[in-house]
Amino acid sequence: MISRALPPRIAWRYLRAPKSHSAVSAISIISVVGVAVATAAIICVLSVFNGFRMILTDKLDILAPDVEVTPAKGKTFADGDSVATVIAQVPGVEMAVPTVVDNALAIVDAREMPITLRGVDLQRYPQITSVDSIITGGVKLSDLGEKDVVASVGVARQLSFYNGNTPMLIFAPRREGRVNLTNPINSFLTDSVNVADIFQAMQSDYDEKSVICDINTARELFQYDTEATGIEVKTIPGQDISTVARAIEKRLGRQAVVKDRYRQQDVNFRMVEIEKWVTFLLLIFILVIASFNIISTLCMLVLEKEQSMVTLSAIGMNRRRIGTVFWWESMYVTLLGGLGGIAIGLILCLIQEYFGLIRLGGDPATLVIQAYPVKVIWTDIGVALLPVFIIGLISAWIASAFARSRT
Repeated sequence: MISRALPPRIAWRYLRAPKSHSAVSAISIISVVGVAVATAAIICVLSVFNGFRMILTDKLDILAPDVEVTPAKGKTFADGDSVATVIAQVPGVEMAVPTVVDNALAIVDAREMPITLRGVDLQRYPQITSVDSIITGGVKLSDLGEKDVVASVGVARQLSFYNGNTPMLIFAPRREGRVNLTNPINSFLTDSVNVADIFQAMQSDYDEKSVICDINTARELFQYDTEATGIEVKTIPGQDISTVARAIEKRLGRQAVVKDRYRQQDVNFRMVEIEKWVTFLLLIFILVIASFNIISTLCMLVLEKEQSMVTLSAIGMNRRRIGTVFWWESMYVTLLGGLGGIAIGLILCLIQEYFGLIRLGGDPATLVIQAYPVKVIWTDIGVALLPVFIIGLISAWIASAFARSRT
């Protein structure tokens, strides 16, 4: 009786044995290399996109709170301080601070531009975000007076000032009353502030036109009392942010929209994920093309072993067992390429991660990172192996069927 272990052993011997024609050996090697290159490319691409996602997450640590709460309807919470107090009582919340964010007009020495004015609690806001670390002149937010502000690098560039102690006028439209067409200036509230320093977050959302001020200054300018346009939340270290966000959402009900750190940048994360998986599908298509080379190679191996197939039949192997021999040979070719590609991909990723050999183009002074970021996630190895395994099964079935037809 023929042992079940015999077909895979014969297949491994056929794969390693010298071929009667050197072209068959060369094509066999090319087949393995083709699968290996495509698999290595999948590992590298997935790891690079993981790296960009990691960079995006790290950047969010600067000015994005752990959880952001905004009104579900309207522009403001009627009593932002009370809402913050309710949120602060949710398990897992360390601190909740109301903020006022709205559009205004800034003027410095007759130069003007629209800005986003961010009114925050100057004492507690640095505990929620890392804002102090991005203020270029070293000024701390908690040391600012009520009429002091810090402006983003984009505002400083647009209004042509490059250091602190710069007077600025801020205009905001009145929330109530009609526009006076004969004297439009009366339709605005004006406040005079001092730009104490400049910050640069390396994020366009903040760097282009943001000005951070005391929340009382913002409320006075926008004619608010206790209203707040949002609540920024810091969670207790070690707590799962998503779990805390769900608890806040449950406590507030439908009156609020609660977003954890990822949901605050949902568009950016979604864009990275879409690009990642579209590129992955393109590489799968290349892998499928490489599989045609495997199938043709295996068909040639079957033709080359026709004489040996007669011998196998003579020793008692039926057509199904002979087909199994070439099924295993096909799987060996595919798995050798797949596992080799994963090894090559991991080596390349680790070299890039630790040495940064492939650099990003552009002025290093303006770049957040100097080299392509790489982060290997082990589940990606399974994602890369899955299509290789499926292609191997299909190729093996075709090779097995072809071998049975030649018996």
